[in-house]
Amino acid sequence: MPLFALDKQLAFPPVHLAEPDGLLAVGGDLSPERLLLAYRNGIFPWYEGNHILWWCPDPRFVLFPEELKISKSMKSLLKKKAFEFTINKAFSEVINNCKTISRREQDGTWISDEVKLAYTLLHKLGYAHSSEVWHDGELAGGLYGVRLGNIFFGESMFSKMSNASKYAFISYVQHLKADGVEMVDCQVYTEHLESLGARMIERENFIQQLRNNM
Repeated sequence: MPLFALDKQLAFPPVHLAEPDGLLAVGGDLSPERLLLAYRNGIFPWYEGNHILWWCPDPRFVLFPEELKISKSMKSLLKKKAFEFTINKAFSEVINNCKTISRREQDGTWISDEVKLAYTLLHKLGYAHSSEVWHDGELAGGLYGVRLGNIFFGESMFSKMSNASKYAFISYVQHLKADGVEMVDCQVYTEHLESLGARMIERENFIQQLRNNM
């Protein structure tokens, strides 16, 4: 299938035209308008280098909040409030850490200064959100993503201490569930998120979930 080159027009090709690996288009920009249009259509940016790449993989890795898995050890940490949990308290710090901290399953270096500025603007506009966990007043872990309607699109997470990112993710998913969120988009497979209940669904099902909850 052809790889679509985006121009200044605010539009994306149909997602069923994506490559087998999920790559749909190249180019465009990271303006709030384009990013929000992308998310509404199940598309996300993920790239290194100078060219913005847009993806919509099939199948799609998601978590339904009611399927969240919490291990006994994590239940113990949550019960004794091992970390302080906050929302939107330190968005800039969270995305900075996601940008710089190395992880086994995900390379944070793709979060360029351009990406950081784009999501910081989305945060100021009320679309991008962060959750944080703190230990003795220091930021220990967190995540950020975009919420549209009753869908949360997770972008990246980080951890400076053992179990900190799991604690942040579990606590935030519980908050999102209580606030009416029906699905968390995890984008692509990681063993870490699979252990917390995320699973693959067909792209067609994913797109229908978006239509039903936005």
